[in-house]
Amino acid sequence: MAEKDTSHPIAEFKDFFQKTLLNHSIENPTLLNDLTEGIKTLLSETHPKFEIGEECVPFPKIELETPEVESLHENEEIDVFDEDESFLRQLKAGKIKHRELEKKVTAERAVVIRKRYFEELLKIDLKDIPDKGYNYELIKGACCENPIGYIPVPVGIAGPILINDEEIYAPLATTEGALIASVNRGCKVITDNGGIKSCVKDFGMTRAPHFSFPDVIDADKFCSWIEDNFSSLKSTFEETSNYAKLIEAEPHQSGKTVMLRCAATTGDAMGMNMVSKGCENVVRYIKKHYKAAEFRCLSSNLCTDKKAAAINWIKGRGKRAICEVTIKSESVQKQLHTTVDRMVEICQEKCSVGSAMAVTIGGQNAQAANVVAAMFIATGQDPAQVVSSSMCQTTMEKSKSGDLIVSCTMNCIEVGTVGGGTILAPQKAALKMLNCCGPHPTTPGKNAERLASIICSTVLAGEISLIAALCTDDLVKSHLRMNRSAVNVHADTEPNLLKMKSHIPVIGHFQSTADISEPETTNSRSGRGLGLIKASDLMNAAGDSPCLQKMKRTNCTNIL
Repeated sequence: MAEKDTSHPIAEFKDFFQKTLLNHSIENPTLLNDLTEGIKTLLSETHPKFEIGEECVPFPKIELETPEVESLHENEEIDVFDEDESFLRQLKAGKIKHRELEKKVTAERAVVIRKRYFEELLKIDLKDIPDKGYNYELIKGACCENPIGYIPVPVGIAGPILINDEEIYAPLATTEGALIASVNRGCKVITDNGGIKSCVKDFGMTRAPHFSFPDVIDADKFCSWIEDNFSSLKSTFEETSNYAKLIEAEPHQSGKTVMLRCAATTGDAMGMNMVSKGCENVVRYIKKHYKAAEFRCLSSNLCTDKKAAAINWIKGRGKRAICEVTIKSESVQKQLHTTVDRMVEICQEKCSVGSAMAVTIGGQNAQAANVVAAMFIATGQDPAQVVSSSMCQTTMEKSKSGDLIVSCTMNCIEVGTVGGGTILAPQKAALKMLNCCGPHPTTPGKNAERLASIICSTVLAGEISLIAALCTDDLVKSHLRMNRSAVNVHADTEPNLLKMKSHIPVIGHFQSTADISEPETTNSRSGRGLGLIKASDLMNAAGDSPCLQKMKRTNCTNIL
């Protein structure tokens, strides 16, 4: 009888066993299960079976090479059978730093080890910060250092909203209850009234290197030299990128200091890194050709990045988007439950007068930052740039026909559809919803401009809804109904009093108010008690633990 071929399952098992040892600590409880699955695979119907008999060949001994593992420290080798624990010991001893873990193990294992290290260091359980199912290799060197997991944020959809005759559904990532519902109402009103007209202009991303000079005369001459040599500066700047195009190099002098505000279009990228790289090249050119200039630093704060600044509002930074919609007076009454005159008055008093009294910069709006932040998080933008990207002027006026004209002007929307957080899968999915993911196939910059237009339009929807809520005094009502009023804020830190049934004297339904101490705890229509528990009884049952009291009318001595 021909000898059975056992080489295939043996080789398969050897390969499986090697991979298992390389990817698990010997103390890992999943190791045995993994090996068991390998044996089951060998004994399945799809592979030859081993039979005891004179034709059965002995099960060969599997010789495994010792896996090569990098030494944690030059004086101490890693125990390959307890590698994670070895890393933890070395971290605690200060022989390695947790930021070095990705150089020694895979990015995913580095997250697990680092998380365990900080759990033991801080004596806290971090299990509620998830760490599974994330591509840590992708964020390494790109989005986040020293990761221990990720923070999930709820994402909701508002829409459709009609923008330039196209229906859009906007993703918003937020933890603020009522926000998306409010924006959604604005989207419906806009769409029912013919939609938004929107236009976008690219002002370019900016960076402003800082130079100093021996005296004010030299500084003044440098400003003139910049203007005379712009073409050379432009070609020098554009050597660093196929997409960055320098459109302005504007010197600003203060005494013997000059700050050179450079603005460049950057295709579909937000462009901060691109512009910084180009400015570095310009600085090298200036050092070579203008010896009197002393370079101080690459960013002088005249850019201005991630700070509220009048220069951004006046000159623009990134994309400028302007959106407008006309809402019929009938829609204002039926859908927003107010009047055109009332909307115009409240908008003027809040967004113009109130903002002027507060001396805001680009703050002539109701809640632009709410929407900008939610869309920035959902689409992978830099959340820190909300401070300037949410600068917005909202205006409302009554048309000659009595309808409501609403507009939003946003001069510095700093967005991109490539690079940064847009490389992450969830954020990519959100951008795909908006049909502006990645670089535009034919016209660089068009996808980023589209995103800016959608953000501004969604802001407009939120402005309409919030101003209407202020007109009808519904703001607090909606937040109490859809925000946090029903959540027990002590749920994670205090005993669950609802589970302490055997220790709490529960007052049931009563036939009359005479059976209970407080008439406020009865149903005025039926005369029956509401089944409330006296706070003092709960306090006695729970010992010294505080309990959350939920007031019923004016009675705060009873809780649900």
